[in-house]
Amino acid sequence: MLAYRHAFHAGNHADVLKHLVLAQVLRRMGEKDKPYSYIDTHAGAGGYSLEGRYAHKRNEFEEGIARLWNRGDVPAALADYVALVRAFNGGEGLKQYPGSPAFAQMLLRPDDRLRLYELHPTDHRILQAYLGHHPNTQVAQGDGFAALKGELPPPSRRGVLLIDPSYELKTDYVKVLAAVREALTRFAECVILVWIPQLQLVESAQLPHRLQAAADAQAPRGWLHARLTVRQAHERGFGLLGSSMFVINPPWTLHDTLQQTLPYLVDVLGQYDGANFLLEQRAA
Repeated sequence: MLAYRHAFHAGNHADVLKHLVLAQVLRRMGEKDKPYSYIDTHAGAGGYSLEGRYAHKRNEFEEGIARLWNRGDVPAALADYVALVRAFNGGEGLKQYPGSPAFAQMLLRPDDRLRLYELHPTDHRILQAYLGHHPNTQVAQGDGFAALKGELPPPSRRGVLLIDPSYELKTDYVKVLAAVREALTRFAECVILVWIPQLQLVESAQLPHRLQAAADAQAPRGWLHARLTVRQAHERGFGLLGSSMFVINPPWTLHDTLQQTLPYLVDVLGQYDGANFLLEQRAA
């Protein structure tokens, strides 16, 4: 959807969960010598000002990364995530927030491949200027779902795929499921990360179950589902209650890392007494 701009939401509680999981997955991928490809179907602008009018319209980062910024008691995985955000800010105050491509660029090695897709012309232009000159990097203005046919399987037979649409259109839920099925058909060993908003919608509630069925049928290393609920439902059913990360073929360390980290996030990011988390996994 070309009207969507992630700058309004950069650094919120959903970004914290998404980028915590992404950083942990990429850290584990980098432990093997063989290079891998990182593919982002909805890459955005790559980075976002937290001092501009977009971020300050809702100040969502104040309920996300800002609550972690100066704490000294964060678990190790969260400390790593916060350190990456500090590196993106040049070690200074919290003025900018890195998008998923920036986290990937900080964590990928020289031989790894970065493949970024973004439809919005303004965000694509910013992303191209930011990362387009890096070696082994391709920034394309195009449909990331359609690009999977040409990207999978990657040359090294090692890959991470992030699927993170806006879900402003309900058809995105159908497209995500179709993309996951296609990715697994083309490259069953691919590590696939899907971000899912927690909304008062049937489509939002059903997608994790449908992804589980797809992974059960095709993924050799199973799946993991992590959900962080921070807000109460609005009486009219509006608003983002939390979010999920669904990981297919997850690194074997990810479950234990999140088991230690999610309770902390509930305490720090929760906005009501019923804030909670869900962590479930099925190994192949």
